[in-house]
Amino acid sequence: MKKIYLLVFGLLQTLYYSQTQDLTTLASGEHVGMNALFDDKDNLYGYVSLYSYGKSGDKTKKFEYVILDKNLNPVANKEFDGDITAAAYLGFVDFKGKIILQPSQMDYSLVKSKELFTPFSMVIDPKTNTISRKVYYDYQQDGSFKEINQPKNWKEEKKENKEERKEKGYNYVSAVVEIKEGGYFAVEYNDYGKYVNNNSLIKFDENKKEIWRYKYNTNGDKKNYSTISILEKDDKNIYTILKKVNSDKKTFSLVVLDMKTGKEIANNPIIGLSDNTIDYIDSFYSAYQKIDNDKTFDDKIVLVGRNYAPTESTGYVRMMINKSDFNVDIKVLNFKADMSKFLPKINAYGYVESGYFLQTKDLYFMSDGSVGILTEKYKPATQYTAPKTTDLVYIYTDKDFKIKDLKVFEKEKSKWVNSDYLFSQYLNDGKDVVFFYRDYQKDEVTKQKKWNLFINTVIDGQFKQEIVPISEKDSYTVTPYVGKEGYILLREINEKEKFNKIRLEKLNY
Repeated sequence: MKKIYLLVFGLLQTLYYSQTQDLTTLASGEHVGMNALFDDKDNLYGYVSLYSYGKSGDKTKKFEYVILDKNLNPVANKEFDGDITAAAYLGFVDFKGKIILQPSQMDYSLVKSKELFTPFSMVIDPKTNTISRKVYYDYQQDGSFKEINQPKNWKEEKKENKEERKEKGYNYVSAVVEIKEGGYFAVEYNDYGKYVNNNSLIKFDENKKEIWRYKYNTNGDKKNYSTISILEKDDKNIYTILKKVNSDKKTFSLVVLDMKTGKEIANNPIIGLSDNTIDYIDSFYSAYQKIDNDKTFDDKIVLVGRNYAPTESTGYVRMMINKSDFNVDIKVLNFKADMSKFLPKINAYGYVESGYFLQTKDLYFMSDGSVGILTEKYKPATQYTAPKTTDLVYIYTDKDFKIKDLKVFEKEKSKWVNSDYLFSQYLNDGKDVVFFYRDYQKDEVTKQKKWNLFINTVIDGQFKQEIVPISEKDSYTVTPYVGKEGYILLREINEKEKFNKIRLEKLNY
């Protein structure tokens, strides 16, 4: 194992700069993954590379992490014992500046079926280069906190739930999270199987002393109940959507709670949209992947969701919440009515031609309320045909959520893939955007097909494109990753030769 000493990120970057790194030389274990790390403001922090050494105990497996700064300099590493049911981890940076390794793949091959359990996350403190198991808490019905030191296996948990249901008629369910505003939040409710009730949102201080409790759905049943979805929170307020169901009728309100007292300071009806539109506005999934569909600014919260009429998606909706007066501004963008000028063949449900429809890939939010919507023409698989993708379509709206520009990025047809879109990032302090996709194209000279990387910037509303060859060569595979602002990271792999290098390339914009 190569020794890497812990250094402070800021100091290190002023001392030397590296554009390449060989992942195979950083540790001697089997390389099981690497991902970019972002801070709580979505700025690139660095990268974490993870290595596995196999079983180390009855319930543990040995791993090693290596932390790289955003210039690819290794700054910390350490071996640790993770849970035996973890195959790999994904890293992220929490609001305290700690790096959390969250299990991303499960490995049940070394555990008997009756002993299956969900692995815990691990916490790295970059200041001390120490790692420990993440501390979890259960909030008990008697008002106390219980620290969870070991995960329960699924069989034990199922048995406990069955016994509690038999004794009480319901399962008491709770969850606890630490919050950056200080202290903890807990949610609790009684689960009767087909419905829940007696819900509470509870705020605690740093010593786990209850500060306030917001109750709702106290007498909920199958036909009459209420739910709360937390949209955002800050030092002053908690912004939620309260849904009330009375038989088949639903009503929605923006409920704002005071962070210090838990009291309602606003309860404003949300109207003019279908039930499904509001129901799913805080959760945007596309091709089974969750899209980040909101952004908070100093003066407002902006969300973009699908507009349903009533159950089919007919376009997009933008909900903008004013933080000063809690006004809710709703704007709708329809496929056919608003896009047919740019895409003459589009129908009311986003289908453009020959069974292809616009599948949303990413959303970009600007400080004036304007939004960029990146989509890809996608045709799902059938019993006899493969899934296919073609062109990407970028929709750029103005501050009133009207189409300011729409650009089609023509692309070769790809089969057996759900998307050729890769990733994106903000530029120039969030004012502009760059997004990346790949295309398998025929070379005009050699007539051979090869993969090209397309780098697309949207700066001051102007589009610019750069093309970089990334095709496989001599069994080497090139995979693009997000880099620091103005750069892209390329990973070149050859499994046979154990070649696994990453390098930064500067973008031209």
